[in-house]
Amino acid sequence: MVRRSVLFSPGNKPEIMRKAAESEADVVVFDLEDAVAPADKQDAREAVREVLAEIDSEREICVRVNPIGTSAAADLEAILQGAPPDSLMLPKTESAADVQAADRLLAEHDASLPVLSLIESAAGVLRADAIAAADATAALLFGAEDLAADIGATRTSEGTEVLYARERTVLAASAAGIDAIDIVYTDYTDTDGLREETAFAAQLGYDGKMAIHPDQVPVINDAFTPSDEDIEWAERILDARDRTDSGVFEVDGEMIDAPLIAQAERILERTRRST
Repeated sequence: MVRRSVLFSPGNKPEIMRKAAESEADVVVFDLEDAVAPADKQDAREAVREVLAEIDSEREICVRVNPIGTSAAADLEAILQGAPPDSLMLPKTESAADVQAADRLLAEHDASLPVLSLIESAAGVLRADAIAAADATAALLFGAEDLAADIGATRTSEGTEVLYARERTVLAASAAGIDAIDIVYTDYTDTDGLREETAFAAQLGYDGKMAIHPDQVPVINDAFTPSDEDIEWAERILDARDRTDSGVFEVDGEMIDAPLIAQAERILERTRRST
């Protein structure tokens, strides 16, 4: 399953949720947390349940519940009365115990869903490896805005204040063999800025990026889809590997060894997942 673009849609806006499910995003998230005011939570739960029952989407449909210890149980009680989503997003995940608690809540409703764990606090960053290794965790997502608020950092366009946490999140996900999803780019009108930041996220090793507007999805998908040039390079590398017994060989004047072979394999695997 590919998760290049993860598009959020407010859980109290049925028409927007339906449109999001028809977008080109790989994952569509019906949001019961930040996008919904406390007074509107119950109405949003009912709206999400109704939309889940109606739609037949090729997208991965995910629901972001409220954090463990607040109203996650009430969210699941409501939405799991009908058709379940494909996955569950758990905000403010601070330990493997949070993931396990979400898994137990799902089991109470005879459900088992992959959990997309959102890392957005100092505790979550420091325990990212354990969170990633939890059985139910299928992806780590990094939330820079909440992390900055948690540690008292000032957000900058360069993002140096959250770079360590951003890198630690992708390392934890990679070590566990799961997806790493990068931060939201909040200015959805700034396509050039989004393209630059998404390219940097791909360089860091992320597999995808969160989006808050459908117009961001094509830019994000493009950044995490290998180019024709990259695919051709990878195919040449692996073809040459298959024709030699040597651990080091030359392709187009470039010395190829195990790290470059692994890179070629990742490119073709990402291509396969994207088609």
